[in-house]
Amino acid sequence: MKVTQTSDNNILTLSLDGELDASSAVLLDTELNKPDVLQYQKVLIDCQRLNYISSAGLGVFISHLQRFQDAGVKLVFFNMQEKVHNVFEILGLDTLMTIVPSQAEATAV
Repeated sequence: MKVTQTSDNNILTLSLDGELDASSAVLLDTELNKPDVLQYQKVLIDCQRLNYISSAGLGVFISHLQRFQDAGVKLVFFNMQEKVHNVFEILGLDTLMTIVPSQAEATAV
């Protein structure tokens, strides 16, 4: 998996490309653990090229939820493929996390 980072106006966007599984979860966890991540008002996760997510990948996001909330950072997922979105829905994570269809909506949240 590849993680691309862009920032603009207090918004950090992480674009995920490939499969988020146990081996690539470490890479994402490292990115989300960087101290400068908490300096942004929003962290947007672009899932357009995310083909697959495992429980380890989901665990990375879950493990950072409280830290982001405590810092006042909004975590928003967008452009999620249906099969990935279904995993979030089945586990009830769509009620814990903000998931919107487009980048424009993610920026507006």
